[in-house]
Amino acid sequence: MLFNSYEFIFLFLPVAAALYFLIGRRSHDLAALWLALASLFFYGYWNPAYLPLLLVSVAVNFGAGRLIAASAAEGPRRAVLIAGLAFDLGLLGYYKYAGFLVEAANGILGTSVPVPEIYLPLGISFFTFTQIAFLVDVYRRRAAEYRAVHYLLFVTFFPHLIAGPILHHKEIMPQFARPRTYRLSAANLAVGLSIFFIGLAKKTVLADGFSPFVAHVFDAAQRGTTPGLAEAWGGALGYTLQLYFDFSGYSDMAIGLARILGIKMPLNFLSPYKAADIIDFWRRWHMTLSRFLRDYLYIPLGGNRKGKPRRYLNLMITMALGGLWHGAGWTFAAWGTLHGLYLVVNHAWRAVRDRLGIRARSTAWTRSLARLVTFLAVAVGWVVFRADTLASASRVLAGMSGAAGMAGRLTPTHWTELHLRIVVGLLIVWLAPNTQQIMARYTPSLPIDRALLRAPLPGLVARWRLSVPWAYASAAVACAGILWLGRITEFLYFRF
Repeated sequence: MLFNSYEFIFLFLPVAAALYFLIGRRSHDLAALWLALASLFFYGYWNPAYLPLLLVSVAVNFGAGRLIAASAAEGPRRAVLIAGLAFDLGLLGYYKYAGFLVEAANGILGTSVPVPEIYLPLGISFFTFTQIAFLVDVYRRRAAEYRAVHYLLFVTFFPHLIAGPILHHKEIMPQFARPRTYRLSAANLAVGLSIFFIGLAKKTVLADGFSPFVAHVFDAAQRGTTPGLAEAWGGALGYTLQLYFDFSGYSDMAIGLARILGIKMPLNFLSPYKAADIIDFWRRWHMTLSRFLRDYLYIPLGGNRKGKPRRYLNLMITMALGGLWHGAGWTFAAWGTLHGLYLVVNHAWRAVRDRLGIRARSTAWTRSLARLVTFLAVAVGWVVFRADTLASASRVLAGMSGAAGMAGRLTPTHWTELHLRIVVGLLIVWLAPNTQQIMARYTPSLPIDRALLRAPLPGLVARWRLSVPWAYASAAVACAGILWLGRITEFLYFRF
C-alpha cells in the first residue's frame, strides 16, 4: 500500500488511527497490538508472500535481543550478537545480493552459473538495519525489549517500515510508554496532517512530473545513445530534483503520519541541496542512514582514531558499502565510492586549510558558490546512481560534457516544460524554507543535529500555527496533492 494512494488516505489511515485511539482508552497494550497488526496488513497489502519473512526476522531478532539482555557473561552475549547479526546480514545478502554476486562471479571467472531470480522483499533494507541497530544497542546496554508485541510494533510501525527512517528503540518505544500517546490530540492531528499533505504535494505535484523526462534520457543512454548537452543536463538535473522531492516528500509523510498517532520520528531529510560541502550534505541527506553508517560501521572500523590514512580508508569503505546498501549493482558501488572520494577530498582540504591557517571570509557570494559546487558534484553522482549500467552512466556524463553536441530529441514544448520545472524546483530547494522550519513551533520530529535546525527562516515566510488562515493554507496544499495524484507511482526509495 502506498502513502500516495486513495485507499491509504481515505480508508486505511482513518480506520487504523480511529481504532488505535478508541482501543487506547481501554488498554494501551491492546492499542499497541492493533497498531502492529494494522502495520502488518499495510505491509502485506503489497505482497502477502513476504509477511512470513518479516515475521521470522522479527522473531529471531527479538529472541536474540532477549538473550543478550538477560545474559551477564560477555562471551555468551557476544556469541548471540554475532549469530543475530549473521542472520540479519545473511537474510539481506541472500535476497538483495545473491543474484548480483553470481552474475559478477560469472563475469570475472567466465562461468555460466544460472543467476537466481530472487524478488527483493519490500523494505528489507530498512527493517534489517533497524534490527541490527537494536541488537548492537542491546549489547551495549542502551536498549532492551521484553514484550513481543511492542517489539513487533517497533519494527513494523507503518510510517517507517517501507522506506525509513531507520529507527532506534530508545527513541521510539519510550514514547509508546506514555499514556498521552494513546489519547487523540487535536494539535497532533492538525500538525501531522499538515506535514503529511506537504509531503504528498512534493511527491505528486513536484517529483512525479520529472519522471518522463528523466526516463527519456536514461533509457536512451541504456540503448546506446549519447544525449546532447542540453538533454543530458536536463535529465541529470531532472533526476536530481525528482529524487529530492520524492524522498523529501516521503520523509515528511512518515513524520506526519507518526505525529497523528502521537509519535515523533527522527528527522531524516533537511534541505541537503543547501549544503556548503559534501560533509554538510551527508549531515542533511538520509540522516538516519548517515548516523547508522557512522555509529555501526565507520566508528567500529576505527573512525578517525588511527591516523589520517586509516581515516580516509574507513571513509571509502563506509561509503562504498553505503552505496551497495542502496542496491546490488556496480552503479551503486561506484556512486558510494565517488562519495567516499568526495568526503576524503573534503576532509583533506579542511586539514590543509587549518594547517595553513586559511580562514576564508564567509560572504553571501562565497556561500552561494560553495553550495553550487556541492550541488553540481552531487548531481554528477546522481547520474551514476540513476543509470542502469556504468556504460549508460558514462554516456549521460559524456553528453553533459558536450561530447554529442547540443542536439536533443525532445520537442520544444517538452523542453519548455522541463526547463520550467527545473527552474521552479531549484528556486524551492535553494530559497524556500523546509518543512521543519515552517512547522518549528510544534517541534514536528526528533532532531538528529540540532545545529542544523537553527538556520534562520526567510524573512517573508511565517511559521505555521494553529489558526484559521493556516488551516485554509493546509487544506489548499492537501487538495493540490490529492488532485495531482492521477497515476499513482511508488516512491523511488522503495527500490532500495
